[in-house]
Amino acid sequence: MRYILLLCSLFMVFSCSKNTTKTLQKGQWRATLAVQDSLFLPFIFEVKNDSVLSIFNADEVIAVDEVFYKNDSVIIQTPVFEGYIKAKIESDSTLLGHYIKPQLDRVVPFKAKYGNADRFEAKTVDAFNVTGQWETTFSPDTDKASKAKGIFTQQGQKVTGTFRTTTGDYRFLEGIVDGSTLKLSTFDGAHAYLFTAEVTDSTLSGMFYSGNHFKEPFVAKRNETFQLADADTLTFLKPGYDKLSFAFPDEHGNIISLNDEQFKNKVVIVQLMGTWCPNCLDETKYFVEYLKTHPNQNLAFVGLAFEYAKTDEQAFKSISRLKERLGIPYPILLAQTGSTSKKTAQEKLPMLNHVLSYPTAIYIDASGNVRKIHTGFNGPATGEMYTEYKREFESFISELLAEKN
Repeated sequence: MRYILLLCSLFMVFSCSKNTTKTLQKGQWRATLAVQDSLFLPFIFEVKNDSVLSIFNADEVIAVDEVFYKNDSVIIQTPVFEGYIKAKIESDSTLLGHYIKPQLDRVVPFKAKYGNADRFEAKTVDAFNVTGQWETTFSPDTDKASKAKGIFTQQGQKVTGTFRTTTGDYRFLEGIVDGSTLKLSTFDGAHAYLFTAEVTDSTLSGMFYSGNHFKEPFVAKRNETFQLADADTLTFLKPGYDKLSFAFPDEHGNIISLNDEQFKNKVVIVQLMGTWCPNCLDETKYFVEYLKTHPNQNLAFVGLAFEYAKTDEQAFKSISRLKERLGIPYPILLAQTGSTSKKTAQEKLPMLNHVLSYPTAIYIDASGNVRKIHTGFNGPATGEMYTEYKREFESFISELLAEKN
């Protein structure tokens, strides 16, 4: 009898212990992040199983395979980037917690409800149509004003597209036009963006929110012929310099420079980047893809990472994570820790007139001469511009390699 009672007690303890760990219900969830002005940034994710989910932004699908549970809580670690979601599983249909970026000390309130696949809720079936190109100014009428190009496609009330700038793009935006209001959002683990604007047939007037720490106004007007400045003309070698030079450590503590044997007599692409930067991620994915399909012993790549991580150790952990997740075959050196300041970055590369953007790609021929510097990156969210970039990249690399022969 005592044996049976002991077995029953152990079974009850085991069952209670087992039941304390909750998991996410499979299917689609609608999440929101609290930004400023009492607004919420929505995004959709789908739970595939207990350890895999997908985050959706227009045509982008982000596979997340680092999902951890403890008692009644879940941690969702986004790929590559340091940002993660920590939430309590309130019920089978409710999550409540925060989106956290530790190195920047940023915490954004997070909620999610099960079973809703609508990113934004439309309150009216009437809508303006924003399909087309928009000449955009962020922070208009200020000394921080900057130009961008809105590129949108609308089907019914659903809108997809992005804003291109001289330093990159805002990646995959998705939303709706609800009457005369445009709403767009994206969440990729590094950046959480929300755009709201009032729409007329020819103008937009609105606000851009980044997480709960930043916002700025923007205005736009229809302009199908508007073009941004040529990305190949914005950054260049200053007078008095004819070469690029640097010396930064790799993850093993080795100081690497362009004088090293691995770069001698080769065409070299130097990538100014950061592990925290979505545009850099897009560019790096393309470089990795290119190297797989165009292997050439006379071509070399090297990344210079400018990290906001507070220590070198933390920065190298982020670099190692990026290299492992993407299968990056080329070295990534640590150029800067504790800040992503472009002014400080330029001081580390004094031969450049400025560092305007992460990423920036510097093309060096086999004789060591800088042949082109491309500021920013037109990623896959830009559609035809991304296709054109890849075509131009491949053509120019072929030219440089042919010169060596």
